[in-house]
Amino acid sequence: MRGLVETTTGDEALQLHCKEKRVRVYCGFDPTADSLHLGNLLGIVVLSWFQRYGHEPVALMGGATGRVGDPSGKSMERPLLDEEELESNIESIGNALNRIMGREVKLVNNLDWFGDMGFLEFLRKVGRYARIGTMTAKDSVKSRINSEQGMSFAEFSYQLLQGYDFVHLMKNEDVTVQIGGSDQWGNITAGTDLIRKMLRREGAHGLTFPLLVGSDGKKYGKSEDGAIWLNSDRLSPFKFYQYLYNTPDADVIRFTKMLTFLPLEEVSALEQSMSHASYVPNTAQKKLAEEVTRFVHGEAGLAQALEATESLRPGSDTQLNASALESIADGVPCVVLEKAQLVGKQLTDVLVSAGLQPSRSAAKRMIKGGGIRLNNVKVVDDGASISDSDLLDGRLLLLAAGKKNKMLVRVGDGMQRP
Repeated sequence: MRGLVETTTGDEALQLHCKEKRVRVYCGFDPTADSLHLGNLLGIVVLSWFQRYGHEPVALMGGATGRVGDPSGKSMERPLLDEEELESNIESIGNALNRIMGREVKLVNNLDWFGDMGFLEFLRKVGRYARIGTMTAKDSVKSRINSEQGMSFAEFSYQLLQGYDFVHLMKNEDVTVQIGGSDQWGNITAGTDLIRKMLRREGAHGLTFPLLVGSDGKKYGKSEDGAIWLNSDRLSPFKFYQYLYNTPDADVIRFTKMLTFLPLEEVSALEQSMSHASYVPNTAQKKLAEEVTRFVHGEAGLAQALEATESLRPGSDTQLNASALESIADGVPCVVLEKAQLVGKQLTDVLVSAGLQPSRSAAKRMIKGGGIRLNNVKVVDDGASISDSDLLDGRLLLLAAGKKNKMLVRVGDGMQRP
């Protein structure tokens, strides 16, 4: 199977429930940043599987719970965001979910029902059904209470807030299934328990999926530069694609099953091909990267990623444009030179100014040896100069010395810098 299900409130009951009727299923998203990241993608994938089988996905924005912070899986309390930043994050995440899943996903914000609820009303309405023993028995609570940092009352109360989300959604939106990462199990069961006590109803179901963890035990979705964001303004489709492309052989098949919608027969065939002598290295990684990039960024984003990838391939002859260069800007070294330092200047001088060659004589030797490229075009004349036409969109050019040493040159704005 795909490995998408870790725990349920009852396998047979959940399967029967989903066969009997079209159900509404929800997943919560924490607005602690203006973009979701690769770790959140499993929730979107699982929602999408329900959607593909005719069920209705609901995405809950934590406009209220985001003001408290979920302690699940955290070793210390998160810093609180101001209301303006939270609202901006919620809007950005909602737009991303609509882009990835389509307008069919229903977006709700728990601030809509918690915003006007006072503390006394919450205690009377929800707190009276909570039992301290049950709340402190949750793994996420026990680990924090026994830690050096301890746990605030606000964080301790979080499971009741998320539990009441499920109550509200079942009562008002007929949502009967909640999904979440494995660290959300305690919060999910808090919801099913409250539904039985407050609504005196059965039929609330929960499902958790495993966290994305590599064979090395590290969380998948983190790089040396930080999170692998799903929004292109935080991380280009090119870098997103490259992260997936660099997935180790030990993990690529498992992640392909979990993060893509490829038929399992096709994934199995891909796995078998990896043991053949004729297997081309990284074929499986390429498939994973293509499928996930297409899902998150669409066909246009994938095309941009593939174009940029080809542009950076050692010795590539791919014709460049400004859009392709912008997409790889955070993947190659970059230098800013004024137009007067470029147009009409000999390429050997520019190579030195850009820091790609130590001297003009070294640059000349590199050109004579066929090792210099300008915008992916091999330079054969060691007396060549830069012209206006070499500046893509009047502002960018790509220099390469050898197969791997590249430098993106941006044209400065002419303003004097300190």
